[in-house]
Parts: sequence; C-alpha cells; structure tokens
Amino acid sequence: MNKFKPLKDKVLVQRLDQEEKTSGGIIIPDAAKEKPIQGKVMAVGDGARDDKGNIVPMDVKVGDKVLFAKWGGTEVKFDGQEYLILKESDILGIVA
Repeated sequence: MNKFKPLKDKVLVQRLDQEEKTSGGIIIPDAAKEKPIQGKVMAVGDGARDDKGNIVPMDVKVGDKVLFAKWGGTEVKFDGQEYLILKESDILGIVA
C-alpha cells in the first residue's frame, strides 16, 4: 500500500478477520459477527507536533499487528480493499 500516506499522527490499518468459530466449535453466522478490533498497520504518518513544534515519532510502524478502539477511525476503500484510518491515540496496543 504505497499509494496512501497518512498525515501527522494518522495510521492506515487493514482489519484482520476474526474467527468464524467459537472455541467450542460453534460457527458464528455473518449477521452475528462484530467488526474485528485487530488489524495490520499498512501506512503511518510522520507524527504529531509537540508544543515546541518538534515532530513526535510514531510508536507503531508498518507491519505491526495492533488492537484499536472498537468505534474509532474512518472507514475508507482503496483498490477494492477496506481500510481504517485511525489516530495513533485510538490504537490500544501492539500485539506481539
């Protein structure tokens, strides 16, 4: 994904599909599935500016697997793929 460069503290994330079965083996129908809150970072901005005008580097990088706030971000579509643009503060953590 080199066609899009987020600005400032924005991050472009592609949602990761969630499991279609529960741990007990029950298959979850599409209508009952919630949107996943995990994703892969596809692009990052340069970072926000602090009070002195210095750029604060981003904590996430391209390729990181992240957890993000359930209702955060803006959904966008590029080349038939769905992505989410989030502020870095909407990202809750990096999954190891």
